[in-house]
Formats: sequence, C-alpha cells, structure tokens
Amino acid sequence: MKRLIVMLMLLAACKEDAALPLPVALTADSTGYFCQMDMLGHPGPKAQIHLATYPGKPLFFSQVRDAVAYLRMPEQIDTITATYVSDMGAAPSWADPGAANWIAADQAVYVVGSAAKGGMDAPEFVPFGDPAKARAFAAQNGGQVMTLAQIPAEAIAVSTPAAAPDADIAARLHALSDNGG
Repeated sequence: MKRLIVMLMLLAACKEDAALPLPVALTADSTGYFCQMDMLGHPGPKAQIHLATYPGKPLFFSQVRDAVAYLRMPEQIDTITATYVSDMGAAPSWADPGAANWIAADQAVYVVGSAAKGGMDAPEFVPFGDPAKARAFAAQNGGQVMTLAQIPAEAIAVSTPAAAPDADIAARLHALSDNGG
C-alpha cells in the first residue's frame, strides 16, 4: 500500500512537470496585455505569463517590469502555470530582443535600476540566463543583479509627477476658457 501511495505521488509530480506550458514565440499578432500594442514594435525585453484559464494563450507584456507587477498583484486570482522572460544575453540587440529566446522567469537573473528603458520607455528589469552577462550589462548601464524573488516592491512602483498646485490648475483652466471663444 505504501508503494502505491509513493508511486501515485511520483506520478502526480511527473504530471505537473509535463503540464508546464512552453513559451510562445512572438508574432505580428502578439499584443501587450496592459497597452494592447504590437509587441514587435517595442524595444527591450518582453515577458509572457501563462494562466490556467487560457492554455496556450499567454498574456504578453511589453516590459518585464509590468509582468512582475502583474505577478504580484493581489487582485490576480487565476492560477499562473508559467512565466517566461526574454533572455537578453541571447537577444540580437536591444531593439530586437528576439521572438523565441525565452527563459523561465524564476531561472533568470535581472539587472534592476539600470539606465535602460523598456518598451514603454519606462525603467526596466533586464533578464539574463547567464549571470556573467547580467553583471557585464550592469557594469555598463548601472543597476544591481538580483533574482526575481529579490526584486523589491519599490522598484516596481511607477513614479508619478508631482501634482500641480491648485492655483496653477485654476489659472490654466481659466486660460483655456479664454482661448475657447
């Protein structure tokens, strides 16, 4: 009986490994989840998140940073079955991050806080499969090398411009109404 239980547990573990979805190559039809824009038209690394509800149809992200934000959203309730990021160490260039050079997000190392801007012209988490290539990128562009789990929440937060004083807003609205005829 014990052997049967152990064999069933091993079979279940193998089945989980076999069920891991493979990454999907970017095509002209791939659009970003948040921006709904063509993925191939943006430079820098990309990400894809596979959900149990939509097998074979991952959510694509124009920036890795956006995918990390999605992964950490408390509102996200679907079962995430896999997450992949562009391996920028295997990318032809920053402008062409590659359509099929995906690596598992939890196996990558990331350069966080570099001068590099992602596909939406915002700070980016730059993933690499090779830690040496990540260190070389950080030496050239700034930032720190870390794992996915080490990326702090503060690095994900989007900085917002300071709010204009109420008097300034009132003056600009008044000026617009005067020009409107």
